[in-house]
Amino acid sequence: MDASEREQYRAAIHGDREAFEMIIRTHSRTLFAIGYGILQNREEAEDVVQDALVKAWKTRWRVREPEKFPAWLAAIARHRAHDVLRRRRTVPFAHETVEISGMEPIDTTAVDQQLHSALAALPELHRAALTLRYFEEMDYRSIENTLGLTNGALRGILGRALASMRKQLRPALVSMD
Repeated sequence: MDASEREQYRAAIHGDREAFEMIIRTHSRTLFAIGYGILQNREEAEDVVQDALVKAWKTRWRVREPEKFPAWLAAIARHRAHDVLRRRRTVPFAHETVEISGMEPIDTTAVDQQLHSALAALPELHRAALTLRYFEEMDYRSIENTLGLTNGALRGILGRALASMRKQLRPALVSMD
């Protein structure tokens, strides 16, 4: 984190609305990815971002070290998403069939359900790291700062998450061959 970023976080902590708006522009997509990674629902993830930003503004004074602001903001989004997840009822998947030339039609509902189940089975931190890296295509350093991890910890988490996803999805992928 460079000095200008640190100063921006410091200004936002002390109530500078313009600095906080810049932080919003910088981190909204990341917060959305965290919410979506947990909830697998666009509208709910957008609500989580809004709620997290409102809470962050109201409680910004709690952040003592400006360098930790991104990780603190991500933690708020994770907690808000888990609040939504606890209150949510199960939503059925849409049924869809895909036809590929020369192959039997594939029912994507089963594959979607297995993918969502595999993601949901991951620990929260693994799911967040995986979502930020592979769906949001964030670089390692940004993910490390956002989630408050070291490079080695992030690489280990991603490796374990991918191995778990492969293991859980192997039957679905084999059945598609």
